[in-house]
Amino acid sequence: MTDNNKTSSRNKGISRLANPSAEETETSFDKDANSQSSNGKSVTTSSPNNNKNQYSTTAKSTSSSPTAEQSTQEEKYQGNKLSMVAIALTIALGGSFYYHYHLKTTQYNTDISVLTLKIDALKRTLSESTKQNHVEVKNISQKTLTLIKQQDKTIQNLQSAMTNMKTRHPNDWILAEAEYLVNQAGRHLWLVHDVLTATTLMETADLRIAELNDPSMTLIRQTISQDIMKLKAIEHIDRDGIVLCLNNLQQEVDKLPLANAFIPEIDATIPMKVSSNIDDWKQNIKISLSAFLGQFITYRKRESDVVPLLTLSQTFYLQENLKAKLDRAITAVYRENGHIYTESIRIAKAWVERFYNKDAKSTKAFITTLTHLSDQTIEVNYPEILYSQNMISNILADRLRHKPTLLPNETFSNEAISSTEITQ
Repeated sequence: MTDNNKTSSRNKGISRLANPSAEETETSFDKDANSQSSNGKSVTTSSPNNNKNQYSTTAKSTSSSPTAEQSTQEEKYQGNKLSMVAIALTIALGGSFYYHYHLKTTQYNTDISVLTLKIDALKRTLSESTKQNHVEVKNISQKTLTLIKQQDKTIQNLQSAMTNMKTRHPNDWILAEAEYLVNQAGRHLWLVHDVLTATTLMETADLRIAELNDPSMTLIRQTISQDIMKLKAIEHIDRDGIVLCLNNLQQEVDKLPLANAFIPEIDATIPMKVSSNIDDWKQNIKISLSAFLGQFITYRKRESDVVPLLTLSQTFYLQENLKAKLDRAITAVYRENGHIYTESIRIAKAWVERFYNKDAKSTKAFITTLTHLSDQTIEVNYPEILYSQNMISNILADRLRHKPTLLPNETFSNEAISSTEITQ
């Protein structure tokens, strides 16, 4: 056989392993090629029976030739080589399949390991969360128990207070109200200096105590009456009226007319006359010239100084300073500082008399009002203490001091829910 036959046989074996379905077709083509190359007499057909006849004809035709046995051995050798190639390909395919399977198995194992780690992490997280929840539940339980204990104590205190209320005289409420009214009267007297409100509160407290109809309260009512007399003896000062008057004066400052420039009067002069004596001709000439020139030029001599007018800036500062003095007097009224009040009114009055037109009606009314306000008294001597206040407080404290003890078998305490029962 030639090299072409060897190559064709090798390709046929490879193609048979690669594509078994096309085995018969490739075999027919190989046999046709071999028959044509050896004898050139065989005809290629597509049917299997014709191929078999072709092989038998070829064998008979070559039996007589000396190379028939050699050709048969070469075909056997070629078949062995094809078998080896097929086995090698099978091993290669099996190896590649095993390698692919090994890679897939390794990947699956890796994925399983990752998932296992995630599951372990989730288990640890769940365990930690469970522990934390247990701790929080325990803390909340402890806080709840503490609150329940506090509520139990509060309930016991309320029960004790209720027991005290049962044994207390109901008139103590009225006495406590009278104490409150007297305390409020003291605050209005010393903090606000409102004598009228303090007196009204004291009278209301006296009426509340009178409603008790208790002979033991006679001394308290007598002390309250003395305090009321002290409050009524205090001189009433209309601070609001004084302050309103000062506010009105502040608004009138800008409307006051300023004083004009003062020019002193001219000194009286006796006119000189011409004499009939001829010897006085020089004097007569002077008199005549003076009379003639006097019609064009006048010369007058004044001995006193001229008071100049104020500038605009000086007028503004004067008005603002005057308002500031009146405002300071208002502050002194509320603080009951008589010295500052009197001094502020005095300075304001002096400025008005000096810089404003005293002949104007508005200026006269302004000065008159300042004079009236300067005569007002704004300082008051208040009583240092209200004796009825301490007396009522002492009597009420003595009554509240005697508290009855709480009975051990109280109904409300038995009905209270204990913290132990809630825990269980």
